[in-house]
Amino acid sequence: MSAQQDPTPWTRPMSKSEEEDPAVLLNGRAYFSELGVVRRKPSRADSPATLSKSCSDKLALKQCTSLLSTAATVLISPENAYLDTLILPASRFVPSACERAFGAMGRMQSVAGKRWSGGYSYRPFKINSTSREFEYSNCGAIEAGLKSKPLNISALWTSHLQETLINGVLQGRKQADPKGGSAVCRLKLSHLVLSTLACLALPALAQVVASPRYADLKAAEALQDRKQVKKEATSVALRGWLPNVADDFDIHIE
Repeated sequence: MSAQQDPTPWTRPMSKSEEEDPAVLLNGRAYFSELGVVRRKPSRADSPATLSKSCSDKLALKQCTSLLSTAATVLISPENAYLDTLILPASRFVPSACERAFGAMGRMQSVAGKRWSGGYSYRPFKINSTSREFEYSNCGAIEAGLKSKPLNISALWTSHLQETLINGVLQGRKQADPKGGSAVCRLKLSHLVLSTLACLALPALAQVVASPRYADLKAAEALQDRKQVKKEATSVALRGWLPNVADDFDIHIE
């Protein structure tokens, strides 16, 4: 909104379905005047409708649920697993927008100072800016009079692992290939956690180890604290967050 010539919000007509159920996930680029609401991605109007949330919405939620994934929460306490600082380019840093999206005086006000069981709390991160521009950023292309577009290729690099992903799939594999998942995809991370738990043989986590599907893992008693945090944060702070209940797959290990 701040980048518009006239950032004054305008009235958005509501459809009949929205009047009956106000929890509607807006298109990522639709109605910028609707401030603080959860938006979906991809953001293009001609993109297939999904329940995937925008990056800013996910970051806002991470201030409550920590940086740990659902599966990792079984093994690691979230208490000290929160993002400390987010660094943005100065050319794109709008303090009022960041406070509205992430801050205790913005849409997260209803959970400010909140603490939950299991080591969870609302932990707002600091936001700093830098004047250093990424060499291949969109801003650099504009200044050079060039056109740019997002790349569908990404790299995963650690001292023990290197991967090249195209549209989220390992290079050389097809989208539907079971072997096309990255080492950090939810399926392989779930397998890693379940294998670790099986070696520990802890009776309290037997239900997690026996989970045949991803939905069963998320519903396990050991993850109820995280589930409660997410439920509260998305119902009172992140307006319009719709759960992706169909996001399920087989995680059983032999």
